[in-house]
Amino acid sequence: MESLYLLIPLSILIAAAIAIVFWWFIRSGQSDDLEGPGWRILQDDDSIRSHDEKTRHTAEKNPD
Repeated sequence: MESLYLLIPLSILIAAAIAIVFWWFIRSGQSDDLEGPGWRILQDDDSIRSHDEKTRHTAEKNPD
């Protein structure tokens, strides 16, 4: 019976910690798009490049 005096508050603290971590996970946007990165890696679209890549490729072709 004495162990319940320790285990009940401890279980409440653990449940509260799990709830806080879950709340932070949802509020920070960690689970917004779970499928997008998986599909994005399969797309072979080389026509979309950032400005830095375009200038780097241009500089490699024209080393002036």
